[in-house]
Amino acid sequence: MADQTWVLTGAAGRIASSVRPSLAERVAKLRLVDLDLVEPAHEREESVVADLRDQRAVEAALVGANGVLHLGALADEADFHDLAEVNILGTYHVFEAARRTGAERVVFASTNRVTGFYSRTTLVEPEMPTRPDGFYAVSKIACEALGRLYSDKFGLRVASLRIGSFEATPGDERQLSTWLSPSDCEQAFLAAMTAPDLTYTAIYAVSRNSRRWWDLSAGEAVGFDPQDDAESHAADVRAARPEAAGPQGGHYASPDYSLDRQR
Repeated sequence: MADQTWVLTGAAGRIASSVRPSLAERVAKLRLVDLDLVEPAHEREESVVADLRDQRAVEAALVGANGVLHLGALADEADFHDLAEVNILGTYHVFEAARRTGAERVVFASTNRVTGFYSRTTLVEPEMPTRPDGFYAVSKIACEALGRLYSDKFGLRVASLRIGSFEATPGDERQLSTWLSPSDCEQAFLAAMTAPDLTYTAIYAVSRNSRRWWDLSAGEAVGFDPQDDAESHAADVRAARPEAAGPQGGHYASPDYSLDRQR
């Protein structure tokens, strides 16, 4: 890794900002890509402005890269046309740019919400059929399919990380099952970027919560060994307003959560 160049899209985002320091320590160069200039915070970082919707700009940002951590996206429910343009088309541009420039590995930030309509009594494995809880989740499923295609057809090494609720501490009852701590998040991305035998995998990037709804074995197979458990915060969460029963997606699965965001 010490001689490699990694590209981080969506570098100004919450998760990217959290994992940046550990990534920069492990590679020769970490190229930060976002719509606006991201100020480098480490001598090994450099910043590139690119819009994921611009194929040429994305390809230029990947020249000379060994791998890509693709976190750039609309990160919540939005109008479907915007999700299709930014998330699906933008992710196609990243995979195609990786193929053209020779970047052999792409770690894609997917979401737990691709299976948000499973019941809370179901332990979901990544191989099970997707059950999206909204249009945002649909866009991420399409991106996972692109990752599978570029792995099977073009030989890219691809990991889709179905990210849980990324927070410093769990904030509500649902997050006692879905929480992803900052340190476990960092470990998930590093494991996916360094697993030696990776071809294609989809894993749940979630902490080792006692109440989790998602199987960890696929992540463990690539070296992801989460250490934190939301249960240590359960007493504080119980004092907050409990979430109504429903599917794993919680309020994200309600009709209004999607419909209110359509044009």
